[in-house]
Amino acid sequence: MATKEKFKNKDKYIEAVGRRKTAIARVRLTSASKNVFKVNNKDLASYFPTEELRRVVEEAINKAKVGTFNISINVNGGGVHSQAEAIRLGLARALVKSDKESKPKLKNAGFLKRDPRAKERRKFGLKKARKAPQWSKR
Repeated sequence: MATKEKFKNKDKYIEAVGRRKTAIARVRLTSASKNVFKVNNKDLASYFPTEELRRVVEEAINKAKVGTFNISINVNGGGVHSQAEAIRLGLARALVKSDKESKPKLKNAGFLKRDPRAKERRKFGLKKARKAPQWSKR
């Protein structure tokens, strides 16, 4: 397996960054005997309380099926859902770096695409990004 060759030295790791809206996730993969997630020094279940958010995070690793890793994640900004999606993107990018054969699977699932949608800024003279004040004729 290609992942075993990459991690001959214990200090070696693979790093990638994932972003979504204003959330930024830095993901580090090191080889391990089983998949262990640490998000901001907490385990995955305590950081993401709902099953749906945990599933979003684990989707990339379940789809790729490349090996077992110790996954250390540093995430900040945004809401919990955008953080989960940023982690998924960073994890998918790191998995592609570790094993090139997993790229087509992850790309077809849409995990390697950065979602560029973000909140539009408020413009001067308007109440919100596009909402104008009420107009009166007289």
